[in-house]
Amino acid sequence: MSSHTRSRTVLISGASIAGPALAYWLDRHGFDVTLVEKAPRLRGGGYPVDIRGTAMDVVDRMGLVPRLRKAHVDTRRLSFVDDAGATIAAVAPAELTAGVTEDDLEIPRGELADGLYELIRDRVEILFSDSIASLTEHPGHVDVLLRSGARRSVDLVVGADGLHSHTRGLVLGPEEQYHHYIGYCFAGFTLPARADLSREAVVWNAPGRAAVLYATAPGAPVHGFLAFRRDEPPFAAFRDPAAQRDLVADTFAGDPWEVRGLLAAMREADDLFFDVVSQIRLPAWHRGRVALVGDAAHAPSFLSGQGSSLALVGAYVLAGELATRPDHTAAFTAYEAALRGFVRSNQDYATTGGAALLPRTAEELARRNEALTNPVPARPAGADRALTTTVELPDYPGAR
Repeated sequence: MSSHTRSRTVLISGASIAGPALAYWLDRHGFDVTLVEKAPRLRGGGYPVDIRGTAMDVVDRMGLVPRLRKAHVDTRRLSFVDDAGATIAAVAPAELTAGVTEDDLEIPRGELADGLYELIRDRVEILFSDSIASLTEHPGHVDVLLRSGARRSVDLVVGADGLHSHTRGLVLGPEEQYHHYIGYCFAGFTLPARADLSREAVVWNAPGRAAVLYATAPGAPVHGFLAFRRDEPPFAAFRDPAAQRDLVADTFAGDPWEVRGLLAAMREADDLFFDVVSQIRLPAWHRGRVALVGDAAHAPSFLSGQGSSLALVGAYVLAGELATRPDHTAAFTAYEAALRGFVRSNQDYATTGGAALLPRTAEELARRNEALTNPVPARPAGADRALTTTVELPDYPGAR
């Protein structure tokens, strides 16, 4: 622990994955941390996320591996079906995912969020139902006005508030200039458990559209997904759930398989999550005394399978650099230098990694189905492992 950081104060916006992870490491290094979250409580549940490669080293150093190992989903099969529901082919998910080994974890997003929260709930100040309204930077500090009307004066601010980061908008401007749209939208929601689904995903495709039913365990709720190609991102629908539902329903109207039931469930769902398959590509992940971490800095899109892992690694490195560098400018620069190549390789993979799940045209769909029905030699365990392990974690003092 570095004594010169003992009194330094940091306000973090966002309590999903990157924010609590950063709060944990900053607290370990002796910082005074406030975590602000606009939701009224921790968001539990949710679809599974992956923790791979270097990120496994991070959660190991946090002491979370035994807990997370118990929550491991272990999806065993990915089935592709035709319009009548007949199976075209079934594969192990690892055959379509880069860099996965048996040591990696697939866990419900809420389990990871809960584990991180338990580590910090009695250690750092956490303010729910609040968010940053404005930031005013001064030579030695940042004045923060929260939407509740509360004011804070802190040394540093970190935005960990996701793809559509409000913090990023305050310091770097509108999202559109940094938003790298990959061409798809998706809606996710929960359905009742089904006896015929367990530890598997079932995928139906038409050109530019995919419908998915995904069950993590026997008796567990089913996750429904509807993804579709769209030339331009529907920015106007991002904060309008009714418009989101209408857009999805119009896109899939009249489709076969179980799509009609999925659309009905989406209309009734109280946990609808709608977003775009996009990345954030910034010229810099910081400005002045404000930095960004996780999806706010460099969302790779869900096609990479690496969003949570990049958030965990980024939080560890950012906290370590702040604890060991002489000032925040040097720390932010070192943090970015350490991770930009790692992030870019994962972003680049994601722009080509979705062909199996989301073929764009009838020709691509036919080629995909042909490839699935003609067995090829199995991918070696951990193929493309460099994608998830390019970064070696530094041993910052106090981080073990």
